[in-house]
Amino acid sequence: MDAAGPHGDAAAGCETPVTPSERTPDAGSPSVVAVVVAYNRRELLLEALAALKEQTAPLTAVVVVDNHSDDDSAETAREFWPEIELIRLARNTGGAGGFATGMAVAIARHDPDWVWVMDDDTIPTSTALAELLTAVERPDVVLAGSRVVWTDGSDHPMNTPRRNPFARKEELEAAAAGGVTAVRSSSFVSMLVSAERVKTAGLPIADYFIWNDDFEFSTRMLRGGRGLFVPGSVVVHKTKARANTDADPGARFYFEVRNKIWLMVFSRGLNPFEKAVYMGSTLLRWFRTVRRSRQRRFLLTQLRRGLVAGFSSRPRLNADVLCDLGAVTEAVVKVEAPARRAA
Repeated sequence: MDAAGPHGDAAAGCETPVTPSERTPDAGSPSVVAVVVAYNRRELLLEALAALKEQTAPLTAVVVVDNHSDDDSAETAREFWPEIELIRLARNTGGAGGFATGMAVAIARHDPDWVWVMDDDTIPTSTALAELLTAVERPDVVLAGSRVVWTDGSDHPMNTPRRNPFARKEELEAAAAGGVTAVRSSSFVSMLVSAERVKTAGLPIADYFIWNDDFEFSTRMLRGGRGLFVPGSVVVHKTKARANTDADPGARFYFEVRNKIWLMVFSRGLNPFEKAVYMGSTLLRWFRTVRRSRQRRFLLTQLRRGLVAGFSSRPRLNADVLCDLGAVTEAVVKVEAPARRAA
């Protein structure tokens, strides 16, 4: 996950929520709150916010989570768009914590139909939201993801949608007829998710910090609901290079390994058969990553650390991981209350 950096500490402060735009949804149209998680990329954040302003489908609110940036991202964003709801965290919670807190605030304070999440280096085209909303009008759809391209217009390998290999024939045919694809997981780089589904299934797991958080979250959302890849909804992911996360991940390989073990052992997102299939492909990918790396010894060390941590611990509750964030913690507890009661 891109919006992550070194750990920090202390408490968080939140700005007073306000209406983000004069362009409001028509009566009867779905309400949508956009959530942008930002970390030390001021110029990209401004570009992302400018793109949100240009959406042809109106937004109910825009929540920006500043994940304890070292630059002036938060101040600059506020100056550019005074009406955004700005959450300034006094410690970095990683991409996972950023999306958990952002979704919680969006749902607790605005009670929308849908939450649209993205990193600060995600630049949506003007019709990206409108295309997603058209797709989710289909029955039982609880999640939809955009087509993610790089700056040259080619599909970004980091955000390739995972087609649902277990979908029924009629589901595949219905999706194809509508110009979309049935998926089993999706990326936080432009994901539209049902707020009601989040209430019943829970927020992203903050303890993941980075990597596999969106895979775990989206597969959990899609147990009992349908997910779609919507190629007509296009966003540009402005990473430094057009590369997959497997390309020499460095120290982050620890999170990939630990979190994947957590996902396979503890997550409710995948059924036992799916876990066996995905774990097989994961082991093959880990082998290829280490074999192709120029720092094999270092990656093997991270592999061992991740395996030990994955099997000797389990992810903590969001209320514990995010316990020191004041009003944000209260929003997390409120939104996850139905899911905890159902567990």
